[in-house]
Amino acid sequence: MPRLLFAAILLFAAVSPVFAYRGSHGSHGDDRVSFGSDITVNEGETAGDIACAFCAVHLHGNTHGDVAVLFGSVTVAEDQSIAGDVAILGGDLSLADNSSVGGDLALAAGDLNISPEATIHGDRMVLPGRFWLVVPFAPLLILIGIIWLIVHFVRRRRYPPQYYPPVRRP
Repeated sequence: MPRLLFAAILLFAAVSPVFAYRGSHGSHGDDRVSFGSDITVNEGETAGDIACAFCAVHLHGNTHGDVAVLFGSVTVAEDQSIAGDVAILGGDLSLADNSSVGGDLALAAGDLNISPEATIHGDRMVLPGRFWLVVPFAPLLILIGIIWLIVHFVRRRRYPPQYYPPVRRP
């Protein structure tokens, strides 16, 4: 019984922020979230906040919230806008003619492809190139290397290599 109660409390704690969030822009039902499948805002539609992991966001309509993408790209069609901030890790941002981003832009490990007529009203922080994907994992890679070295030296000492006498051929 205590395990079941603990599991229920843990599940409630994990999903409660989803129900508590009402959107910072007054939107309740037009936010979009996806994991692994693309999000498309069609022409004439307006979306709130957009969050996407391992997928792409195609904006043919306007967004009055923020856009956050992990390992995916964002494409904004001509004459469309994102009112809030844009944060992309491991993907690209493409802005067509007369499109705009109303807030700040944070882009790491991706490319920024904007038209000369497109505008970004807030601050920009762009780290182009896929190299930046390795940076957060660098401490983990160093730790894995140290563990591998320790295991290698322990095994070498515990199980010394076998040397066989040379074989004489008649």
